[in-house]
Amino acid sequence: MQREQLADFLRRRREAIRPAQVGLADGPRRRTGGLRREEVAMLAGMSVDYVVRLEQGRSSQPSPQLLGALARALRLSDDERDHLFRLAGQPPPPSDGVARLARAGLLRLLDLLGDNPAMVISDLGEVLAQNRMSTLLVGDQIGTNVLLRWFTEPAARAVHVAEEQERHSRQHVADLRAAAGRRAGDPAVATLIARLESASEDFRRRWAEHEVAVRRADRKTIVHPRVGPLLMDCETLVTPDLGQQLVVLTPADADARERIDLLRVVGLEEFPAQAET
Repeated sequence: MQREQLADFLRRRREAIRPAQVGLADGPRRRTGGLRREEVAMLAGMSVDYVVRLEQGRSSQPSPQLLGALARALRLSDDERDHLFRLAGQPPPPSDGVARLARAGLLRLLDLLGDNPAMVISDLGEVLAQNRMSTLLVGDQIGTNVLLRWFTEPAARAVHVAEEQERHSRQHVADLRAAAGRRAGDPAVATLIARLESASEDFRRRWAEHEVAVRRADRKTIVHPRVGPLLMDCETLVTPDLGQQLVVLTPADADARERIDLLRVVGLEEFPAQAET
């Protein structure tokens, strides 16, 4: 671990990020144009004290999970993220596999989308990043797997109207089948499929049907516990290597737009269970 170099890199990246780039307002009392340490701590989900110790070269070795959170908070490019991991004495995240970090370009798009709920998902269903409106709409899902939750946790289906659940199940399995075809021999794919087959008879039956389709666009109804049902258009944009997806939800009618506006006001108070997009 190269503590001094790590401290210098983190400090310089923090000072180079404008608050507006991460959805924060520029306050009149700022002494610097960059982020404050407490803002980095908030965005990364860690204590301010640990951020201070990192920047002063006094910290213990950060875990890969913590480094990933810092990379997201500081909007690091892929090269910068890998450099961060190496300075911390950790191997950079693999270029494939389920435990990847969201690409820097997709993180910037999340910020630009602003009031539209959006998240980044890997081709194996791992939620890598969300913007604020996505969290307000479906809860904090970063680090969870959409497929595992859908086929093993009834609450993941409860936020969708009953008549849509069959279609969502079929789409999930067909999309995974396409990913498995692209990544033949990948142990991460085999492990995920084995877990799903072991945990869900519904998945086993659908997997045997061998349907294949990459998810692109959809219209779905999300039943929010506070603002009610929202009819949303779901657009899925994929990276050139098909490894990550940017999922964007937009209101499909005037009623949904009004409910999204209400949700923006009521915020995240007493959000019960995580949902699935």
